Amino acid sequence: LRGPFKGVWFHLYTVIDIWSRYVVGHLVAAHEDGQLAEALIADAAARERVDPDQLTVHADRGAAMTSKTLTQLLTDLKIGRSHSRPKTSNDNPYIEASFKTLKYDPSFPDRFGSIQHARQHCEAFYTYYNHEHRHCGIGLHTPASVHHGTATQIREQRKQTLDAAWATHPERFGRRRPLPPR
Repeated sequence: LRGPFKGVWFHLYTVIDIWSRYVVGHLVAAHEDGQLAEALIADAAARERVDPDQLTVHADRGAAMTSKTLTQLLTDLKIGRSHSRPKTSNDNPYIEASFKTLKYDPSFPDRFGSIQHARQHCEAFYTYYNHEHRHCGIGLHTPASVHHGTATQIREQRKQTLDAAWATHPERFGRRRPLPPR
């Protein structure tokens, strides 16, 4: 994230559940650091009650993500690891898509005035992203809905609404009965 002056950058660490697209943890730091990454992943795993052998962390090959401290934490927590191919910046399409959504949001500034400004912006954005932003890849549900298990109920409500619309005005839908996205 661009800082207040040329050459000043802030580092955004993000942990995302790729199944639900839910951001389970994020951190904005002044520098890249394996201990910060370790603390973020440990906190996210504890908060999400991840059982040993249940999680695989896919990461880039940056210094923080390949550091000995983080490697040891993942081993201790029995968390599997996978890394991007060397010199490949787009090997995790889910996190890259979330970063694009962040950067193309109309409220995203050209530069952040301070690290506190960057943290506040990311906190507000990820609250919106998790609870309001609807994803095509998960049936136009919010990440929170899928992550917390309410997507099935919401899909059923959508189906009832579409069934009522079909019964009232079938001509609006051509020959096909409308179905909510999967």
